[in-house]
Amino acid sequence: MRQFIEFVPIALFVAVYFTTKDIYLATGILMGGVCIQVGFEYYQDKAVSKRTIMVFAVVILAGTATLVFQNEVFIKWKPTVVNWLFSVALIGGQLLSKDNLLKKMLGEHMALPDHVWRNLNYGWALGFFIAGALNLIVAYGFSTDIWVSYKLIGGFAITLFYMVITMVYLVKGGYVSDAEEEPAESTD
Repeated sequence: MRQFIEFVPIALFVAVYFTTKDIYLATGILMGGVCIQVGFEYYQDKAVSKRTIMVFAVVILAGTATLVFQNEVFIKWKPTVVNWLFSVALIGGQLLSKDNLLKKMLGEHMALPDHVWRNLNYGWALGFFIAGALNLIVAYGFSTDIWVSYKLIGGFAITLFYMVITMVYLVKGGYVSDAEEEPAESTD
């Protein structure tokens, strides 16, 4: 259910944009959608995740700048900023505090050696960085119509692609079956 709720603001943004061809109205709808998303998450969990707060803040800041300055470049930078912030958080957590954020989020669901968590952490950080760069290539190299389509389909496709890469890595390394049979021990 949470993934659906996270997808709704983007779907509304795309639907309004392609219905009206008004990037500013679509931006306002996106901003309203993330406000509803935050409210829903708080209603469900009595708390709002740091990830949701970060996305909310970037959407509100980029959306406000887009509307105030009547310049779509701000909203086009939003996916890049969010992806790069995720990338920095993953790398920064690992390097500065030796805190593996992926392990913190998924460790209760999967038992993996520390070096595998570290590889996944860096891999996903790279993935977020690439996703942010691709967004800029599409935003500056193509029409707004193509960018909006990319925002809907591209983000989902990139995430799916990295999930597949992650699963292949875990299966080829024998970590998925190890995690199902018994907890893996740390090799660090």
